[in-house]
Formats: sequence, structure tokens, C-alpha cells
Amino acid sequence: MAAETTTDSQAQIVDQTNQRQNGLPAFKLERYFSKWEFKAPYLLCCSDCEPVLLPELLNLMDPDSRTRWESLRLGYGETRGLPALVDEICTLYEGVRPDGVIVGAPQECIYLAMLALLKPGDHVVVTYPGYQSLFQVAESLGCQVDLWEVELGEDGSATFDVGRFQALLRPSTKLAVVNFPHNPTGVLLSRADWSLLVDACRRVGCYLFSDEMYRLLEFDPEARLPSAVDAYDKAITLSGLSKAFGLPGLRIGWLAVQPACYPILARVAELKDYTTICNAVPSEALALVALRARETLLRRNLDILETNLRAVGAFMREFGQVFQYCPPAAGSVAFPRLLATSAAGEVGGGESVEAFCERLVTGCGVLLLPASVYGHELSAARGHFRIGLGRRDLPACLEVLRGFLTGQHQAPLPPNEQA
Repeated sequence: MAAETTTDSQAQIVDQTNQRQNGLPAFKLERYFSKWEFKAPYLLCCSDCEPVLLPELLNLMDPDSRTRWESLRLGYGETRGLPALVDEICTLYEGVRPDGVIVGAPQECIYLAMLALLKPGDHVVVTYPGYQSLFQVAESLGCQVDLWEVELGEDGSATFDVGRFQALLRPSTKLAVVNFPHNPTGVLLSRADWSLLVDACRRVGCYLFSDEMYRLLEFDPEARLPSAVDAYDKAITLSGLSKAFGLPGLRIGWLAVQPACYPILARVAELKDYTTICNAVPSEALALVALRARETLLRRNLDILETNLRAVGAFMREFGQVFQYCPPAAGSVAFPRLLATSAAGEVGGGESVEAFCERLVTGCGVLLLPASVYGHELSAARGHFRIGLGRRDLPACLEVLRGFLTGQHQAPLPPNEQA
């Protein structure tokens, strides 16, 4: 036991030393998934849509895509991405040209864009809570980061006050980082608020980094916001195939900019030589297939979401004494609230959302994502957790959760083991 204690202490010292040296702490959400994602049989918190099967995607090939796939050489690709893929990405926007696109893994795009843009002392405003790299990379570079925090209602609702965003901006602000549809709350700004946000950035002259990974998953197409890159010449739009397209395994995303940001994109390309150099050419070939068949893939995923939204709504009403829930405005995640419960499941007992999620995954194999992984104390204290809406096995996961909440802990076989 003494030897184990010494080893644990040494590991903590090494971890703390590494954090001081590279400036980046552990990524809480990804470490949580690393612990549970491939152990828990019922993943009820995933942010992507149902992953597409390879044969399903191959069946969507047009003749050109099939020729490219069958004659694919497994060599290096171009740093900025397969030209045909870049051309297809441009069709997603109104005013983006091939010179304004670079393809990379979505996380890589965030990291390299921040490195290209920021220096110590720069002022940055970021939506919060959110994906950790959206604010953590700036902090690690020595920037002054102000958090534009979500407002959580007593009814479980969530809103972002654009007036607060405007108040956080300074004449010297270098960068604003936003994410709509928002992860984890599912908030989508109105068009009027989006225009106010863009105009505020334009007034101070700051860059606008817009994480649009969940864009195209609006339940009402009329609510879809214009992409930032089409609204502002100093915007940098991040998008990709992981969420709306159900293709996270391809690891394909991109940055899209107007000419005012071409120098930044050129620097991103230079920095990419220190990370991946180029993308996996099979992934790029399959990404081209997906974008050319986007109407089919998006309709597939929106149908799954619509079915699951009804199922989650009914479940939350059934267990209204345990959870508080407002459906998201868009996207594939929601942010319900656990009402205070005891370890025995009795309402009012004061169990934290972290303890509940731990008890749930160890007790019946259902994985939820407690708000604490976002580092947002208010939402964690109020008992919020993320639920994923995009997987086909969501009804089966809810059945297991229902059994857990009603004291029937015998879970059915995981969906991939059922006859």
C-alpha cells in the first residue's frame, strides 16, 4: 500500500509539472470519456449523431467519388486539403473561395487557429460553459479571458444575454469565441441577437471565431443562423463532419474565412506542419462523399433527433420529480437538471450530479455527462448534466435508466448484443 501511495504521489507531481511546462491542464470532458466511453454499454451523453456505417456511406457515392475511392493511393495529401473536398466545402457558404478553406481535425483547427491568432496579454471573450479548448488554449497562451456565461432558469432553461456579451467586449478585444447551436445547452440565438453579436464584434474590430459544429441540426430550418464567415469579414468559421453528419471517425473538419483572414489561414497551414502535416487521404475521400450526399445524411440524422426528442420529452415528464428539462432549440445535445436526490434515489436528499452519474454508470451502465466536466461551477451546483440525442439506441438507454430509477437494476443486453 505504501508503494502504491508513493507511485500515486509521484504521478501527481509529474502531472502538475507537465501542466506548468506546457500550460495545458487535462481536458476534463475527454478524460471522462476516456474512462467510461468504451466500458459503459449505454452511452446516453454522446454529442454526435448516429455514426454512419462504412457500407452506408459507400452506397451514397456518385461516379466521380467511386472512381476516386477505387483508385485511391495511400500517400500524403495536400496540407490545406483535397482540392475537390475544399471546393465542396465552399458550396456550404455564400462567399467562401478555395483560398479561404483549410481542412483538418476539428480539435486541430481550434488549436492552430488560436496559436495563429493570439499572443500573451490579448483579450478574449468566450461562451461558457463549452468545449474546453475554446477557452483553455487562449488561457494557456497567457491571454486575458472573459467568460460569457449562460443564464440558467429555474425551469431548467438556458439563455445567452447578448447585452452581457457586448459589455464584455473592449476596444482592445482581440477575439470573440462563440458556439451556436451551443454545446451543452442546445441554445440557438435569434437572428436579431446574432446580428447584434456580429455588429458588436465589428464595432470593436475583433476577430470572431464561430464554432458551428452543430449547425445544420436546426429542428426548424428557418431558425438557422447565417454562418459567421458569411456575416463578417473577420470571422473564422469552424465546422466539420463529426456532429451533424455522424462521421466523427473521419476526423475531418475545416476553417473557412474571407480574404481579410487569409494571413491567419496561411499561418495555420504553417503550424499544421508541426501537427498532422496533412489529413488522412481515405478520410478526405469519404468526406467528399458525405458532403455531396449531405441532404441524405442530414435528413437521416434529423429524423433520429426528432424521434429521440419525443422520447426524451416523454421520459422527462414521467420522471418530473427527478429531472427538470427544457428541450434544446437545435443540435444533438440537451442539458437537463437533476433535482436534489439522496443516494437511495429519494428526492431532496442532496446528492450531487457527479455522485449520481457515478452511481448510474457503475450501477446499470448508463453514461451521462455531469456539468462538472465543463468546469462550470454554477451548472454543476444546480445539478445539470448533458444528454445526447443523436443515437439510435437512445430508447434502449432510457429503458435501462427507467429501471434504475424505479429500483429494477437488471439491465437488458446492450443494443449490439441483442438478437
